[in-house]
This record gives sequence, C-alpha cells and structure tokens, in this order.
Amino acid sequence: AIEVLKSKGIAITEDETNGALIAILLHDIGHGPFSHALEKSIVHNVNHEDLSEMFMARLNKEMNGRLGLAIKIFRNNYKKKFLHQLVSSQLDMDRLDYLKRDSFFSGVLEGVVSSDRIIKMLNVKNGDLVVDAKGIYSIEKFLIARSLMYWQVYLHKTVIAAEYLLIKILKRAKYISQKKGILFGTPALLYFLNKKVDRNMFLIENESLNQFSKIDDYDIFSAIKVWADHPDFILSNLCQKMVSRRLFKVEIMDRPFAKERIDKIKHAVQVGMKIKEKEISYFVFTESIKNSAYDPKDDKINILHKDGELLDVAKASGQLNFSVLSKTIKKYVLCYPKEFE
Repeated sequence: AIEVLKSKGIAITEDETNGALIAILLHDIGHGPFSHALEKSIVHNVNHEDLSEMFMARLNKEMNGRLGLAIKIFRNNYKKKFLHQLVSSQLDMDRLDYLKRDSFFSGVLEGVVSSDRIIKMLNVKNGDLVVDAKGIYSIEKFLIARSLMYWQVYLHKTVIAAEYLLIKILKRAKYISQKKGILFGTPALLYFLNKKVDRNMFLIENESLNQFSKIDDYDIFSAIKVWADHPDFILSNLCQKMVSRRLFKVEIMDRPFAKERIDKIKHAVQVGMKIKEKEISYFVFTESIKNSAYDPKDDKINILHKDGELLDVAKASGQLNFSVLSKTIKKYVLCYPKEFE
C-alpha cells in the first residue's frame, strides 16, 4: 500500500515508511489469547489498544526511541493523517487482511475481497487516504463482505456460545481464586486471577505487562482441562461443557426477550442444577450484539474522481443501498444450557 502511494507521487520518507509498517504490524499486539474474551474477564478497564500502546512504549524504550514515529502514527498524532488511516480506519490494512484470511480458514467465501485491487486504487487527497474512482466496485464488495462475515462468522451462534462460555469460566475461576484460595494455573494466569489488574496497574507496574505477555491459548485451555475436575460445581460444570464442546444454546432475536421467558428458564436451571439463585447468571444470561458495515460518522471512505472531486462512498455508489449498510443492526442474545432447551 505504501509503495502504491509513493508511485502516485505521495511524499513518504524512509522513516515514515518504517514507522507506518511498525505501527501496522504492532497495532494488535495487545490482544490476549482468545482475542476479546480476556478483555471482559481477567483484566479490568483496559482494552487491547491500550495494551498495544504499552507494548510499543516498552519496545521503544528498549530500542532507544526507534519506535517514536510509529507510536505517533499509531496515536494519530503525526502530521500525515493518511499513515494512521493505514493502521486504523474503515479501510485499514488489518481489515483487508483479516476478511480474506478468515474467509479462507472458515470456508465462508463471502469474505473474499479484492484486496490487491483496493490497494492499487489507494490515493491521498488533502492529507486523507482515499480511493480512486475506478476502485469503487471493489470497495462496495469489501463492505458487503464485511457485513456478511460479521453475521456469518464473527457473530455466529457457535462463536458467541464459545466466547461467553469462556468468559463465564474465567469469571468463576477469578472468584474462586480470590475468595476460596488455591486454584491450578500457570504463574502468568494466576497473576491475573489472584488480583484485580486494571489500566493503572499496567501503567505503574512493569510486572503486569510482563505477565500478560506470557499468557497464551495453552495457559487457558490447560487450566480449563484441569478445572473440569475441580470440586466447585459451577467451575467444573462450565469447564466440562467447554472440553466436551457442549456449548450454550444461543437464541438471537431482533427485540429483547420477554422477562417471563427468561425467568422460566432461570427457574428450570436453578431447580435442575440445584444451584443458588445468585449462581444462575453463570448459566442463563442475555446480551446484545451490534454491527454496521459502514459508519458514516467515522473516518469516511472517500472516492476520488478524475476532476479532483471527493465523494463519500455512500454518495458515490450507484449500486448499493447505503442506508442499510450504514445502519447499526442490534440483536439480542439469550444463552442457557442446551439440556434445558
């Protein structure tokens, strides 16, 4: 992408090239194992973007300031805004990569996008990343692919069931570790289960970031396999469900679920599993999910015409109904054990 922009006369120095590449490659380094699930369970008030910035700052210190420009670009504090838009925007390199990659590995062909074509059509106008008019059809397909991939893959019922089961497992493990004592786990995992680690602790304690960097999928799943035999019924039951792939039953609706129905399921689960009322939330709960393929309030995808006119893709497109693509679709989720279906 950077070479394409250079070939069109956009001034990008060697330092800026390196800075942008480093920012693009490291922008998601703060993701823990199993992606977003850990942000909702073992750490508090800190997201993967915050952690990515902390890792970059640590590397910058170790490398005597050589990541300074990359961090500026990552934070969108650099004068050439289009470099940050390559890192994070509605048309960033991450999205072009993961849609194609996830489509391949999931076998969902709707996610295949013409990333090479889109990259060749990239340009810069008034300091912003834009797309030459010839690339508009590829952009339209990209936005449709993103919408389809979200509802067919990223927000698929099985994905939702597995992710929320993992979140409930870690929540219970954290409760046991802090209230009831000893729990199996690697030192790095136990570091986060034994205490409340929030954004401030990451900033003031080097050890928090050190330990976070050591946690991977093996730490989590090895612990789950051991916890499946734990004397705590809640933890062992949840872990057995994960190990044997008896995931939650997931129902999705366009409107909130009736309270009477939720209460009926909760009562059945409480009686059937012989658990306390305060423990039901581990097994029966509602959530909401939402997504929009294109957000007109965010960094817009602007189409550059030959006469120099810039048009938001929503206005430039004659093929798609952007009122649908830009609408935030919200759905409601109800999860409960399959045996109570």
